[in-house]
Amino acid sequence: MQPLSAINLLQSKEGSRLHGPDLARWRRWGPYLSDRQWGTVREDYSEHGTAWDYFPHDHARSRMYRWGEDGIAGFGNDPLDWCVSLALWNGRDPIIKERLFGLTNAQGNHGEDVKELYFYVDGTPTHSYMKMLYKYPHDAYPYQDLIDENARRGADQPEYEVLDTGVFDDHRYFDVWIEYAKHTPDDVVMRVTVENRSTQRATLHLLPHFWARNRWAWSGKPGKPSLTLEHDAAEGARVVARNPSLGTMIVTASAQQPIEWLFCENETNVRRLFGIEGEGPFKDGFNDYLVNGDERAVRRDKGTRAAAHAVLDLAAHEQAVVHLRWRPDTSADAAPLDLPALFARRQAEADEFYAALQHDIADPDARLVQRQALAGMLWSKQYYQFDVTRWHDGDPGQPMPPKDRRRGRNADWRHMCNGDIVSMPDKWEYPWYASWDLAFHAVAFAMIDPDFAKNQLQLLVKERYMHPNGQLPAYEWAFGDANPPVHAWATWRVYELDREVTGVGDHEFLEVMFHKLLLNFSWWVNRKDADDRNIFQGGFLGLDNIGIFDRSSPLPTGGRIDQADGTAWMASYALDLMQIGLELAMTNTAYVEIAVKFFEHFLYIAEAVSCGEVCNTGLWDGRDEFFYDVLHLPDGTRVPMRIRSIVGLIPLFAVHVLDEQVHGHLPGLRERLAWFLDHRPNLARLVSRWTEPGKGNTTLLSLLRGHRMKALLKRALAENEFLSDYGVRALSRVHLDEPYLFDHEGVRVCIQYQPAESESRVFGGNSNWRGPVWMPVNYLLIESLYEFHRYYGDEFRIEHPTGSGHCASLSEVADDLARRVTTLFLKDEHGVRPVMAAYPMLQADPRSQDLILFHEYFHGDNGRGVGASHQTGWTGLVALLLQPRLMKLSHMTPDTMPDAAHMAEETVAAAMAR
Repeated sequence: MQPLSAINLLQSKEGSRLHGPDLARWRRWGPYLSDRQWGTVREDYSEHGTAWDYFPHDHARSRMYRWGEDGIAGFGNDPLDWCVSLALWNGRDPIIKERLFGLTNAQGNHGEDVKELYFYVDGTPTHSYMKMLYKYPHDAYPYQDLIDENARRGADQPEYEVLDTGVFDDHRYFDVWIEYAKHTPDDVVMRVTVENRSTQRATLHLLPHFWARNRWAWSGKPGKPSLTLEHDAAEGARVVARNPSLGTMIVTASAQQPIEWLFCENETNVRRLFGIEGEGPFKDGFNDYLVNGDERAVRRDKGTRAAAHAVLDLAAHEQAVVHLRWRPDTSADAAPLDLPALFARRQAEADEFYAALQHDIADPDARLVQRQALAGMLWSKQYYQFDVTRWHDGDPGQPMPPKDRRRGRNADWRHMCNGDIVSMPDKWEYPWYASWDLAFHAVAFAMIDPDFAKNQLQLLVKERYMHPNGQLPAYEWAFGDANPPVHAWATWRVYELDREVTGVGDHEFLEVMFHKLLLNFSWWVNRKDADDRNIFQGGFLGLDNIGIFDRSSPLPTGGRIDQADGTAWMASYALDLMQIGLELAMTNTAYVEIAVKFFEHFLYIAEAVSCGEVCNTGLWDGRDEFFYDVLHLPDGTRVPMRIRSIVGLIPLFAVHVLDEQVHGHLPGLRERLAWFLDHRPNLARLVSRWTEPGKGNTTLLSLLRGHRMKALLKRALAENEFLSDYGVRALSRVHLDEPYLFDHEGVRVCIQYQPAESESRVFGGNSNWRGPVWMPVNYLLIESLYEFHRYYGDEFRIEHPTGSGHCASLSEVADDLARRVTTLFLKDEHGVRPVMAAYPMLQADPRSQDLILFHEYFHGDNGRGVGASHQTGWTGLVALLLQPRLMKLSHMTPDTMPDAAHMAEETVAAAMAR
């Protein structure tokens, strides 16, 4: 079976690197620096876990980090032994611009928020070519104004953004384009192109940095790296970078303007921060030299940080270019490069790669959106190191952390020892991985780099990550929180996309993931089902902001909540593991028995969910025909929490169609399934429509019968409830005029539909999920409708939108929802992108109209981007929505599926080859 796009994609130059023998070398250097290392849990050594206060932005320029590095447009090797980034100074700022600035959780009126203008524009999976844009004002950056005005504003007011300050008015800023091109895997060039966008002359100090990450201070071991200025007859001034364990590299810089090499040490300025005498020059030496004119703050010959300082005096609209190159110290790499030709070649290769990927996308704007979405994901890779035991116990030669820390955050995750390149949700606001975010990232990555996607999923099930009890780590603020269990879903989707891109199904990957996920499934069953009734609690599950209680904390009422979403996620988990088991059974029939076990588990969950009509213990509310969480009070009272939110729609996600053509030949499968028809007619009648085969002799496994599915979709597709012009909202709009009020024994809480920024600070952070459109749940809903369509076919039609009188098949409804979601990013008839509604200056500028931000979620009524502005991770799923052929791989109807026997033969052959 020839994949639809494999030939052109794999035959491109970038494709050949991805599937060639030197892939590991090509990956060695990449955009692996964090955008924010300060204020993270890893760098927090306070007694009570006050990460933002313990390591504020004001300390970042002067204080070395323990676990990573950060910088603007950062690049580095794995694991950040050498780092590269860009610093700038406009001559007016109180500090040089070395890293991105934003507000902490307490400072922002809607939580933490980066206050910069930057865009990830392009990139290739091996990072042979990368490109981003940073916009830097001529006038002093308004740090204090941003802090003061956001502090003045309440939660009922919008955030005060950097564009609101006026500092970018009249184009008084520089466009700073940062590109990287690899000549060879270890010979890399940074190109910085600066344009003065103003009509007035302006001066910019440009400082490409190259430095050694400080490991020596923490390890106490000898072998400190060094950077030394030398003069070579051929190359002129150059910096020799020596690392005892890595060999020697040569760093050179070139520009039309004179280059001044500056050096300092990557050491904490103890004088500035702690009033202790110490030997400099310190980490903030470049800042003190430029801003304060302190010659003693820098050296001219050696250090562990080096900067190529160029002063650019630019007339109106004038451009200037500065290059920084680093390469191994070998004669083979010493030849001068034609730098324009190198960048032109790598850009052309990127164009070739994406042309092959996008061969079936006709709309140029859709191709642009998809490419920028994928660029954002590529730029959001980060080297993530965190040894929790060392973090708790402290380092040799360093002050001991407070003992109370061992009983505080992540105290029961001392096995955690991470040190890998990981896809981040957002390298500023969320510069740490989250388990369910990462699952969505992997699915999007699989379009362009299946190998990396598989690696990301395998990370979280490694013993260095997964808890010995089988739990997957949630995120560094609380590894023990529970994220929705979507890892099995992502495993299957990545497996399919990998097979589509490469033509080979990776059974070894599937088998390894399956066995590890068995442990995680058991953890859920043993820890999150309080009464052993197949009704799950789950806890946090990423959805607190559309509820009234923080489900990861003890309830103010006492008792517990049985969760419609937690239970539905577990039903989906069982179906996903069943599907993986059946695929593995294609080459090893022993997996039939295990697959059937998950089939059984799904049916028992489905029975428990639906039991409410008979035994008053389920989650389906017959009065409202909706799924609700149920609060169990200490006195035994059950209180359905009648909040119409995405929680009640998640049961739609638990759906799978068994197809006779694909799995009918597996020995013993038919007999085991038939047993339920004879011995558990209540389960068959309640859930699976056994006696009514669907299109092409298929069998439906779902939490919902036709009536319940229609009832949920009636609300989901109603424009006065969930449906917006841009997808399905997280909270029904009915709660705008009818807020949900809970009042019990002095506990009085309320939730009301708010389409964007929430007025509640109950849950901290970006508490904005009271109604916006949210990409991952929309994606899963769309996918589920395609799967339902596999069973019901075109003849099954529902009203869409509700009340419109127009009927459509489930596939047509899914298509329309995908269209609505992608409309967020595409230009409308006025040339405006709804997601960029908060950036009118950029939208009105022909030079900036095609710069796109991929926000955490979107205004439920007008589509404006809300929350983290660079959370391309799960929002990057739009890349798949723009290419339906790839999204629908799992949901092809029997008449469009490949021949089953042929598929089985190829699967066996692929497994044997591996």
